[in-house]
Amino acid sequence: MAVGSGVSLSACGGGGDDDNEPSAVPNPAVGSFLHGVASGDPLSDRVILWTRVSVPSPATLTIAWEVASDSNFGIIVARGTASTGPQKDYTVKVDATGLQPANSYYYRFYNGTEPSATGRTKTLPAGNVSQVRFAVVSCANFPAGYFNVYADVAKRTDIDVVLHLGDYIYEYGLLGYASQLAIAIDRESKPAHEILTLDDYRRRHAQYRTDRDLIALHANLPMIAVWDDHDVADNAWSAGAANHDLASEGSFTARRAAAVQAYHEWLPTRMPDPANPLKIYRSFDFGNLLSLHMLDTRLIGRDQQVARDQYLEGAASSAARQLLGVEQASWLAGQMTSSRAIWQVLGQQVLMARMEIPLSIASAFTLETLGEFLLAQSTPEALRSNRQRELLNQRRVPYNLDAWDGYPAARESVLSLARSQSKNLVSLAGDTHNAWASNLIDAAGQRVGVEFATASVSSPGFERLLPLISSAILSDAFPKLVTDLHYAETSKRGYLVLTVTPSEVQGEWIEISTVLSRSYSASRAMRLRALPGVGNLTILPA
Repeated sequence: MAVGSGVSLSACGGGGDDDNEPSAVPNPAVGSFLHGVASGDPLSDRVILWTRVSVPSPATLTIAWEVASDSNFGIIVARGTASTGPQKDYTVKVDATGLQPANSYYYRFYNGTEPSATGRTKTLPAGNVSQVRFAVVSCANFPAGYFNVYADVAKRTDIDVVLHLGDYIYEYGLLGYASQLAIAIDRESKPAHEILTLDDYRRRHAQYRTDRDLIALHANLPMIAVWDDHDVADNAWSAGAANHDLASEGSFTARRAAAVQAYHEWLPTRMPDPANPLKIYRSFDFGNLLSLHMLDTRLIGRDQQVARDQYLEGAASSAARQLLGVEQASWLAGQMTSSRAIWQVLGQQVLMARMEIPLSIASAFTLETLGEFLLAQSTPEALRSNRQRELLNQRRVPYNLDAWDGYPAARESVLSLARSQSKNLVSLAGDTHNAWASNLIDAAGQRVGVEFATASVSSPGFERLLPLISSAILSDAFPKLVTDLHYAETSKRGYLVLTVTPSEVQGEWIEISTVLSRSYSASRAMRLRALPGVGNLTILPA
C-alpha cells in the first residue's frame, strides 16, 4: 500500500485554539453535522461511511451521500441515500461499495442541500503488498485530558488505518475515575451520572464526538475498532462487570445491550451478524502481507475474572476456562488456518504476554519490596543470603488477572495453533494505559510471536496507581521482573505505530508530552521490531 512521507515529531503546539488542528481535511464539523463524519471497516472494494444529523426531527430523514476520487468531488464514484431517525439516534451508516483497492477517496453527506464536512478514507490493498502502517490507540477518557493523541495521529500522512482497541468512551459519572481535573479543563462528563441506559450511552458518545480532535481523526482516516470494558462497565465479562451492581443498577444484560447498540450506532462498524450485535469479531486481509483478526476478549465469551487468592488456589487453571468463548475461538482457528498472509495480527484488548511478577511484590507493590527483590537479583549467587535466594525462588503471579494471564488455557490454545501452523503471530493490546513489548512464549517455553501494547489516549497509567515509585524506576524494573518483557513505559500517554512489511514488523511508540493542555509535543520513545520465520520471532532493536 502506498504511504506518505511521514510526520515530524517536533513540537506540535503553541498557545492558541488552532495550534494543533490537522490540515488534511479542514472544517471537520459544520451545520447540522456537528459530530463530523467517519469511515471504518474498509475492505478492498468498500468502506462504511458514518455521520449524524444533529438537528433531529421526529420524522424519518433522508440523507444523501457521495464518494469521489478527488477532494473537489469532480469524479463521483458512488452515491446514494440513507434514512435515519430517533430509532438510530439520527446516526447514518452506509456501506459504500464498488471501490478500487488501495485507493484514497473523499466523501460527504447532505441534509437537503446542506453538506457535511468532507471526509477522507482509504480502501484495503489486494495482491502483493509491500507495506501497511497502522496507528494503534486505546483508552480515551474524556475528563482525564485532551485527546492530543488523536490530534497527532490525524495530522499524519503515513497512516493507512487507525486501530482502536477499546475504551472509546468511559462509563463513569461526574466524579468518576480520573476526573479530578475535569472542571479545570472544561471536560466534565455528560450525563453527570454513571451511564446505564440506551439514552445514557448515546449521550456519552455524543459528548465524545464533540471533541475536535476525535472529529478530525475520524475525518482523516478510516478506523477499525473493537470495544473493551469501559465501553460498557469496568472489568466487564460475559454476564457481569466489577462496576455493575445488580441490586441498584438492574439487569447487566440490558445494560450491555444498550451499550452495544449505542456503540454500533456511533462508530463506523460493519456488523458480521446483524442479528447478534455482540458478535463484533471479524477479519481484514491486507493482500498477501497480513491478516488482521479483531477479537472480542471482553463481552461475548469471557468467564468471570478470578482474584489473586483464587488464582493461587488454582481457580484459573481449568482447561475449560474461556476468554474468547468456544465459537469465537473456533472462528479464529479457521481464519488463521485459511490465511496465506505472511503475518497474523490480533487486534484485541488485553495483554496476551505473560506478565508474572514475584508474589512478594504482587502482594505489596512498594519501593521497599521492589528494591529488595532487585537487589537480590543483582547480587552474585555466591554472595546471596538465604533470604535473597528465597525471594528469587518464590512463586510468581500475574500482576493483572483481567488479562490473558487469568485465562492460561485459552491463551495456550491460540499459541499452540500459531506454533503448529508456523504462523508469524503478532498480538496488539491496549487496556493497561501503559506501553509494553513482549515475546509470546508458550507453555513449553517456545517462542511463538510478539506483542506490542499501546499506551492510552488520556487515561493515567502506573503514575496514578503507584505514585510513590518514580516512572524511571518502574520502566527499568518491569523488564527485570517479567521474564518475557522487553520494554515498559508506565507514565506517558501516547500511541503505537505498527509498520508491517514482508521482512519485518516494527513497533514505534509515540509519546505525547501532556494531555492537560492543547499545546503539546510528540516524540518517539522506542522503536522495536521482529522478523518472520521459526526461531526469528523475538523482540529486537530497530
